[in-house]
Amino acid sequence: MFRKPLVSVVLATLTLAGAFLVARPAESAAVPVRIMPLGDSITGGPGCWRALLWDRLQRTGFTDIDFVGTLPGGGCSVAHDGDNEGHGGFQAVGIANQNQLPGWLAATRPDVVLMHLGTNDIWGNTPAATILAAYNTLVDQMRASNPSMRIIVAQIIPMAPSGCTWCPPGVSALNNAIPGWAAGRSTAQSPITVVDQFTGFDPVADTNGDGVHPDDSGFQKMSDRWYPALTAVLGGITPTSTATATRTTTTTTRPATTTRAPTTPAGTCGATYVVVNQWAGGFQAEVTVRNASSSTTTAWTATFSFANGQQITQSWSAIVTQSGAVVTARNMTYNGTLGPGGSATFGFLGSWSGANAVPVVTCTFA
Repeated sequence: MFRKPLVSVVLATLTLAGAFLVARPAESAAVPVRIMPLGDSITGGPGCWRALLWDRLQRTGFTDIDFVGTLPGGGCSVAHDGDNEGHGGFQAVGIANQNQLPGWLAATRPDVVLMHLGTNDIWGNTPAATILAAYNTLVDQMRASNPSMRIIVAQIIPMAPSGCTWCPPGVSALNNAIPGWAAGRSTAQSPITVVDQFTGFDPVADTNGDGVHPDDSGFQKMSDRWYPALTAVLGGITPTSTATATRTTTTTTRPATTTRAPTTPAGTCGATYVVVNQWAGGFQAEVTVRNASSSTTTAWTATFSFANGQQITQSWSAIVTQSGAVVTARNMTYNGTLGPGGSATFGFLGSWSGANAVPVVTCTFA
C-alpha cells in the first residue's frame, strides 16, 4: 500500500490547522467593568487617589476596567482614566434632595461605585442621621440603575479646617454609624463594602494645609485603602452590557442660574468666573485659569473683587484668601504647572445679600 512520506502528512495537517485558525471569527473585545468614583472635591479636584488607584490596578493585571463619570480628570502626575463624579462643594444631602445622581448613572452605567461623600455635609454641621438618610436615597438610585451594583462606601478622611470645631466630632459620628448602616442595607445581589479611610490619615501631614483636601501622601493612603476592597469585588462582576465597550463622552449642562464673567482677553494668562449655582443667601462659583502662552508655567495667581459684599466661606483646589472685597487665589502644589493651552479650575462657596454681580478675574503666572 502506498504511504505518503511523514513530512508530507505533517505539512498537510499544519496547513489544514492554519486554515482553520484563519477561518475562525474574531472574538469580540471584553467588556470592561465600569467603576464610578463618586464624591466631592476630594474625589474630583483633582482627586489623585483615582490616578494612583488606576495605575496600580493596571500594573497588577486588572486591565478590563473603565473609570466612568460625567466629569473629566486632570492635574495628576500619573497617567490614568480620569472620568469621575467628584463634584467640588457638593453635599450628599444636596445630591439626594436635588435628584442629581440618576442622570449621572444613566449617562455612565457603572457596575461599581466608590463613594467618599459627606465632608461638605459635616462642614455644614449636618447630623450623621441626615447624611445616612441621603445615603439611603443614593443607594436606592444606584440599585434602580443596576440591581447588581457593587457599592464601596468610605468612612471619610478626618477633617481639621480652621474654625470648624464641630468637624472632628461630626466626622467621628458619621464614620461610627456607617458600618451598621451598611450592614442593614447590604444585599447578596448588591453588597455594600465599607472602607476605613479615616484610620492612619493625618489631617495635618496628609492634607494640603487646609486640614481637608489630601496632598500626595494623603492620596497615596486613600488609594491603598480602596485597592483591596475594589479588587475583592472585581472578580465576581459580570458587566451589565454585552456590547463591545466604547468610551462615552458626556456633556453636562450647567443649571439655569449659571452666569459667566467675560473672559480675560487672550494673552499670557486668561481666567473665567462661573456661578455654578445660587440660592437664597448663598452660591457656588468656579474660576478657570488658562495658559494662553506658548510656554509651560509653574505657578499662577488669580485676583478679583466682589462688588456687593460677597464673602467666601469655603474653597477647594486653590489657596484662597479674602481681604475686604479683594479675593486672591494661588495654585496648589498639584495644579500650578500648566502647559500651553492647559488650565486649572478652583471652586468656592460664598454668601451674598441683595446682589451677586459677577466679577472680572485677572491672573498672572510666576
